[in-house]
Amino acid sequence: MKILVCISSVPDTTSKINFTTDGKEFDKNGIQFIINPMDEFSLTKAIFLQASAGATVTVLGVGDASIEPVLRKALAIGANDAIRVNGTAIDSNFVAAQIAKVVKEGAYDLVLTGKESLDYNGGVIPAMVAAHTDYNFINACVGLEVDGTNVTADRDLDGSRESVSFTLPAVVAGQKGIVEEKDLKIPNMRGIMQARSKPLNVVEPTDASASLTVVGYEKPVAKSAVKMVSPDNLDELVTLLREDAQAF
Repeated sequence: MKILVCISSVPDTTSKINFTTDGKEFDKNGIQFIINPMDEFSLTKAIFLQASAGATVTVLGVGDASIEPVLRKALAIGANDAIRVNGTAIDSNFVAAQIAKVVKEGAYDLVLTGKESLDYNGGVIPAMVAAHTDYNFINACVGLEVDGTNVTADRDLDGSRESVSFTLPAVVAGQKGIVEEKDLKIPNMRGIMQARSKPLNVVEPTDASASLTVVGYEKPVAKSAVKMVSPDNLDELVTLLREDAQAF
């Protein structure tokens, strides 16, 4: 079984987000990038299938050379090889077209992604890849078992869970639950050393038009200062809630 895991390089959640002075672009200066957390759950599931089903695991990223450290981390976790599509991820349509091209050319059986990425929270790329490739598609997957070409999966339905069965090939968008958080793989020294010599192939992007134009970015309005009230001063708390917060 050939598995392709799509990896997004996203800012660490502790990063201070800024935009360029014209408000047109995200300012990457000083930002630490990590594997998108939901992609990491799917990557760990792929590594489990690598061990239990003899699968090969390829990780894929779309971007310039700056995303290679994130792909190397995925290799250190256990992926066999990596592909970087040498293009700028201008929008979901462009990224989905690049992934679909790699899927078709590599004849992958299972494509694993995160349900959404931590940066833009779009969540449309997995479905678009399935549409481009005509693969079966499962979103919000919280449980996955593969037996040959037969697959059973559980998906989250806003508080309930649905079990489905289907056959490969398929695109599965995972999240926490496809593996447990305690099972996430952390690169060890041996894995880091091996990752340096694993193949990381760079391919040029296919032609794909952008369907999205960024008008500009704005930060949310800064929160006002917090006023601390002594737990013994309920009268002041009531006054603040009524007059300042106008809560009643």
